[in-house]
Amino acid sequence: MRPEAAPTRRNTWPLYAAGFTTAFGAHGIAANLGHLTRDGVHSLLVLGGLLALYDAAEVVLKPVFGTLADRIGARPVVVGGLIAFALASTAYAVADDTAWLWAARLGQGAAASAFSPAASALVARLNPSAKRGQAFGSYGFFKSLGYTAGPLLGGVLVWGGGLRLLFTVMAVLGAVVAAWVALAVPRVPPLPKRRQTVLDLAKRLTESAFLAPTGALAAATAALSVGVGFLPVSGAAAGLGTVATGAAVSVLALCAAVVQPRVGRALDAGRLSTRTGLFAGLVATAAGLAAATLPGLAGVLLGAVLIGAGTGVITPLGFAALAAATAPERIGQTMGAAELGRELGDAGGPLLVGAVAAAATLTYGYAALAALVAIGPLVIAARRR
Repeated sequence: MRPEAAPTRRNTWPLYAAGFTTAFGAHGIAANLGHLTRDGVHSLLVLGGLLALYDAAEVVLKPVFGTLADRIGARPVVVGGLIAFALASTAYAVADDTAWLWAARLGQGAAASAFSPAASALVARLNPSAKRGQAFGSYGFFKSLGYTAGPLLGGVLVWGGGLRLLFTVMAVLGAVVAAWVALAVPRVPPLPKRRQTVLDLAKRLTESAFLAPTGALAAATAALSVGVGFLPVSGAAAGLGTVATGAAVSVLALCAAVVQPRVGRALDAGRLSTRTGLFAGLVATAAGLAAATLPGLAGVLLGAVLIGAGTGVITPLGFAALAAATAPERIGQTMGAAELGRELGDAGGPLLVGAVAAAATLTYGYAALAALVAIGPLVIAARRR
């Protein structure tokens, strides 16, 4: 596929900012809701509901907005989603009411469902195949920065001005990035496409060219979510303080952020193939989950490094493989469906580990997910033979 316009840093930086926005919006607020009983978060049940709203909207709507991006063009969907994100954030910043907090989180999740897959589609459309690895590596790098900076910067903002200040910053960020995308990203018109039946769609989404990278992305997201959520629990059980456990989570996110652009450049230069990279990334991720079963600080840090590095390898390779295997006129639909797979991994990983840990111990929870992730390399090895 040839890009419609020669991409420049001016074209693609706003898309990276959109990736940062969705990650910052997800983790910046989620990491700070539990401390805000005065804002209506009175119980774990309420907290769980508020955390689930954002992801639930994404699971339902990402494939819908991905298809819409193919139909009307990806840039309007990115701009519209960012504006909706700003409006949803403004609603709570102005109202400061518990009911509006629920509405704002639901609105933010629905808005992210629009601009996240559409931004991925634009990254693919604006870059030729020979440069997609680096493009998706950079996009993943800025999303990882959002995941890393979200809890820290969100905590500082809440400490300084409460939850309303955090939502105000979210609103300003969404509006600024929307204007940046509208001004700097070139128009990429939708491409003509033949009629697609439900059977055609089902067939395309069950082919190995879609299932293999999407499964790898889901496994990476599941491991990342488990690492962020459960490694601090392991650290606390080993007698480590909050500073040490927080540093471990930061190491995980930092490894994922640093690795992604390097892997993307290696893919573009021909030094790394998609199959080999996904195999290595899944092995590293499974090894990180297995390492997390080790007691003490060694298990926590080794698990964080390996999980972060493994997910950093998988993410740009998975998206580049999906873009390479998809017709240009269907790229938004594919990215939306792949994002759905990632969201299911994001939710399913912690649920699996938590369920096994409740029945046995957290060590068995890590081992269960490690065994599940390890199926991926075994399948790749079998197909290679």
